[in-house]
Amino acid sequence: MSGHMDAAPALPQFDVQLRPPDIGRWQPGNTGIPGFMSFAGPAPGPHVLLLALTHGNEIAGAIVLDRLLTAEVRPLRGKLTFGFVNLAAFARFDPDQPTLSRFVDEDLNRVWDAAELDGPRHSIELERAREIRTVVESADLLLDLHSMLWPSDPLILSGPTAKGGALARAIGVPDLVVADLGHAAGRRLIDHARFTDPATPPVAILVEAGQHWARATVDTMLGCVAGLLRHAGTVPEHPALPAPPAPARPVRVAEVTMTVTATTGAFTFVQPWRGGDVVARRNTVIALDGSTEVRTPHDDCLLVMPSLRTSRGHTAVRLARFLRD
Repeated sequence: MSGHMDAAPALPQFDVQLRPPDIGRWQPGNTGIPGFMSFAGPAPGPHVLLLALTHGNEIAGAIVLDRLLTAEVRPLRGKLTFGFVNLAAFARFDPDQPTLSRFVDEDLNRVWDAAELDGPRHSIELERAREIRTVVESADLLLDLHSMLWPSDPLILSGPTAKGGALARAIGVPDLVVADLGHAAGRRLIDHARFTDPATPPVAILVEAGQHWARATVDTMLGCVAGLLRHAGTVPEHPALPAPPAPARPVRVAEVTMTVTATTGAFTFVQPWRGGDVVARRNTVIALDGSTEVRTPHDDCLLVMPSLRTSRGHTAVRLARFLRD
């Protein structure tokens, strides 16, 4: 972590319900890139890229990809690629200290800007991003599998484009879609220029499927992957993929109106908010950044992924407004 940012306060003990999968048989890959397995279908179609372990301690995604590869899920149309991203960080995962293997040198999900990828800096994560860049830039549909440290309703982050929102709504699992602009600390993989041009078809989304090490998170991820593969026509059905969910409430869509970045090392919420909580009234105090009050900018304010232990320079919470049809 760079020296100008304060260290985050100590974290509580987390219940690690999942065991990391043995992905050794997939690590050689079949693409020339370690950890990336790609398969072509008999009919033309899009290139779908499923990514796990962008953060090395988010092991639910690795469980999902390992399960699908073991079940020999193969595309009927186009190309299907499975990618285990931050292998170096994942190799350090320790269930007794599960938060320490998010990355080795820096967050791999903050380096997807051309200036960083083509620049002079070096780190384990930057080198890995450069290594997998050709695959990322060949994808038509990209789903980045993530999970969350703090309690929160599952959601899809669709980025700022209409095409991202349309894909997220078509998948339908989870049933909350949030359009956002990302983080002040750097560009995410879904913010890579290939996917953010509104005039071109390639699109990327990110699912935050639940808490990092909860069993239910794996089920949500599988449902999201199945929805994408059905929508794309890549794998309409397979025994390893769950069937479409029974109709429930319609997909809710929200747009981030304010990203709150901690400016001090003393950022605290006034109560332990859960992601998905809705604050009814505008101007309600939800946090203190040192002595500065953080207030809701509008009525019915959705709290997106509040980080209950936030260090200076990092996103503390995103505030969003529900969009009405």
